[in-house]
Amino acid sequence: MHDQAERLRQLTLAADAQRGIIKQKKNLRVITVASGKGGVGKTNLVVNLAIALSRLGKRVIVMDADLGLANVDIILGLLPMHNLLDVVRGIKTMEEIMVSGPEGMKLIPGGSGLVELANLAMDQRDRLMTNLMRLEHTADILLIDTGAGLSRAVLSFISAADELIVITTPEPTAITDAYGIIKVVSKYNIHQEVKLVVNQVRDHREGCDIAKRFSDVSHKFIQVNIQFLGEICSDQQVVRAVKQQQPFMTLFPRARASYDVQNIAEKLLDIAPEKTRGVSGFISRLSRMMEK
Repeated sequence: MHDQAERLRQLTLAADAQRGIIKQKKNLRVITVASGKGGVGKTNLVVNLAIALSRLGKRVIVMDADLGLANVDIILGLLPMHNLLDVVRGIKTMEEIMVSGPEGMKLIPGGSGLVELANLAMDQRDRLMTNLMRLEHTADILLIDTGAGLSRAVLSFISAADELIVITTPEPTAITDAYGIIKVVSKYNIHQEVKLVVNQVRDHREGCDIAKRFSDVSHKFIQVNIQFLGEICSDQQVVRAVKQQQPFMTLFPRARASYDVQNIAEKLLDIAPEKTRGVSGFISRLSRMMEK
């Protein structure tokens, strides 16, 4: 599969060179965001984090990879005409399906018809990989919003990304399910470090307390380092924004939750890895997972 990824990379670079759009190589930072269960605010975090990162000068693309229930567009109040399914079928290119969101962020709409990546035919995989390769030149950060839980598709995106953010809430079942994700990450030696966000907390202290307990247990029993990105306090402005189908970062920029997400974005940039494997590494790993 390494040979296939390299072949796709060369094909894409050759096509771009003919169009005169090759720039100095800069690896894209690929970050998957996951949760152990639904209803913990994962998609809301992805959307508003993308806006916060854009405000910090980063070119951000959000990929809606919740193949069962793609809904990033709903939170953004967008009505995409096409989605990933059209790319896989060869109807559209990745550039043609992308839509613009607030602060210059871009969205790759999910295709709810793509129930399972492993079911794609070889030509469909090649087409998807070739289109993904082109993202290297158009963004600094790719945020991948996965489905809740640990389906094979979710595990594929977790494995393929350079970094993993897990979001949970103080609810015991949410914490247990989030820990379940990290146990799987440890079992298959996917990531040595996982970033954590605690949502819907009362205050900063509660967020830190949960993160510390989470970190202590993870380090003791499964040898995974937990890096606490921050907490997001419960905020009625978030509920209002969802009802209005707008990100709370843009609708209520002075809300406590907006402040919290901005802090998370700043920390995420502060702890950026010195080197990432970019799209080529992401594609190579994703290809291997899709074949298993």
